[in-house]
Amino acid sequence: MNILSEVKNRALAPTPPFFQLLKKAGLLIAAIGTAMLTAPGEVPEILMAYAGHAVTAGTILISICQLTVDETRLEEKLLQAVK
Repeated sequence: MNILSEVKNRALAPTPPFFQLLKKAGLLIAAIGTAMLTAPGEVPEILMAYAGHAVTAGTILISICQLTVDETRLEEKLLQAVK
């Protein structure tokens, strides 16, 4: 199977509830980091470094959680599509 179609199928498949919670946490982490990076005025250099790391960590967490598949819900979805 083509790797791109496999990634697309995994991204569109249902996500387990635990990973949905982690994905929301990753969105929050990335949003806070982005807000710190774009804050007006003088921001200490150490906070800017941590903000960059927060954006990176949040983005990676979101990506991993999005590609995690709930097999039972996926099978139910496929069975409903066949009927």
